[in-house]
Amino acid sequence: MTMTTPPKIGSNAWLDQAREAPIDPDRPIIDPHHHLWHSVGGRAGYLLADLWADTGSGHDIRKTVFIECRASYREDGPQHLKPIGETEFVARIARASREGGGGAVIAGIVGHADLRGGALLVEALQAHQDAGDGLFRGIRHSGARDPHPEALFIPGRGAEGLYADADFRAGVALLGERGYSYDTWHYHHQNPAFADLARAVPGTTMVLDHFGTPLGVGPYAGQREAIFDAWLRDIEVIARCPNVVAKLGGLAMPDNGFGWNLRDRPASSDELVDAQARYYHHAIACFGPSRCMFESNFPVDRWSLPYGVYWNAMKKIAARYTEAEQQALFHDTAARVYRL
Repeated sequence: MTMTTPPKIGSNAWLDQAREAPIDPDRPIIDPHHHLWHSVGGRAGYLLADLWADTGSGHDIRKTVFIECRASYREDGPQHLKPIGETEFVARIARASREGGGGAVIAGIVGHADLRGGALLVEALQAHQDAGDGLFRGIRHSGARDPHPEALFIPGRGAEGLYADADFRAGVALLGERGYSYDTWHYHHQNPAFADLARAVPGTTMVLDHFGTPLGVGPYAGQREAIFDAWLRDIEVIARCPNVVAKLGGLAMPDNGFGWNLRDRPASSDELVDAQARYYHHAIACFGPSRCMFESNFPVDRWSLPYGVYWNAMKKIAARYTEAEQQALFHDTAARVYRL
């Protein structure tokens, strides 16, 4: 008797079990949130060929935006300029995406800088601009911090009280003054602190990534409904800040606790819709389609489902909205916010 080894979770063989024919394949899409990195240690790389394999899986993904992930930092030089290595790395790949003609074009770069840096921040922003080949659009300095990092698959590195820090708020304000956006990532219990930040710095466009990441593992396992109820109220409050726009996606990370990364088979689009549509509809109701954009968060969400399955789920969720609203959700909001 021959024993078959099950495919590794997150591998192409594992994802192949759940691939679906694309729904509405001619709808133009901008994917405003993906990462790139070289293989490091046991972590597989995700580069242009991998991105194109995903974006070329049947949906009309025309442009993408790279979001910082601490990839390819400079190994020497001043600390505040080490993240410029990531922008240099992505700018080279973006140029290849334009010239290669093989798939979606990387049309924007959101890098990292310590927004508490004062004069050093000014230098870092100029260095990102110089390195970005015309694609640099803003900064993500994540606030994600949880008292139980040992329970999380991707524990955040945010400083305690970051959003209330006066130097940090000055840095966020500087982004707006210079025409850049601010992306953030944090956990659900930090949503009120983020709302305070958004009110304090109204002149900067802020992008709330991943719905504010409702957690569902470790001490948060079994608390989904209580967390959801608090999340509903927090999103309503954040949406009252007109300078905030919402990225809708990234709920298939292992830390969200839906458990698809623990199964022999990835999630289907129907499973995602059944489990998560209520988050999407509430955010759209609060922010409006013109302040919402669907995001893949790949390759992180590859731990739960294939790229094309995510977009099928979005098209099922979006079916209740008008054509103009769908155009905003899939394309126009991202094009406006990231100046694509």
